Amino acid sequence: MARACDIMVITAHPDDAEYGIAGSVAKWVREGKSVMYVVCTNGDKGSSDPEMTSPRLAFIREKEQRAAAKVLGVRRVAFLRHPDQSLEDTPEFRKEIVSVMRKYRPGTVAAPDPYRRYIWHHDHRVLGQVVLDAVYPYVRDRLAYPDLLDAGLKPHIVKEVLFWGAEDPNYRSDITDTFDIKLRALRCHKSQVSGRPDHEEWLLQRARMLAEGTGFKLAEAFHREELE
Repeated sequence: MARACDIMVITAHPDDAEYGIAGSVAKWVREGKSVMYVVCTNGDKGSSDPEMTSPRLAFIREKEQRAAAKVLGVRRVAFLRHPDQSLEDTPEFRKEIVSVMRKYRPGTVAAPDPYRRYIWHHDHRVLGQVVLDAVYPYVRDRLAYPDLLDAGLKPHIVKEVLFWGAEDPNYRSDITDTFDIKLRALRCHKSQVSGRPDHEEWLLQRARMLAEGTGFKLAEAFHREELE
């Protein structure tokens, strides 16, 4: 079965990718790689506006995510539409992630790091663990979820996993030439960034810090694991 994407970015919420990995996404797209997003929740809790409702916010955030993906050159976005703050490490959710990996057959999968300590969104922590378990061994093993074979979703081997938000990064990506695109994509998430005038400066300083010792001016950092 032919690969449908080179890199699959799996996020818990709309806007996670723009904060964590969008500079690298823009760079990969420039290099001719196909990148897709899988957004697991609808982000329907992410507002302090007393007039906002969850259904309206979910609609807004999906629209914002599509706009951000367009800025980056990400042509495919899959929305799983689970409620915000609801992700759990269950066989059903793991199977859902296995299904999407087998369908699109990425060489690289990126997700939030499951092992970041203390202050880390529950959905991020759970998603990272489910992604890691899905990559090895469930996506690979033919007899895991055998009904997926009947649906034509054959086993697949992911070559590498990148986790953003890691406390022990071992891989840094040069985003010097794409940081401006990262910010443009992030600005699409107006429901999340409005009223935060200092967040772009914070991201700039963080990118400089992550680039220290690399020879890059700006970087994103990941914990990288190779599977073959």
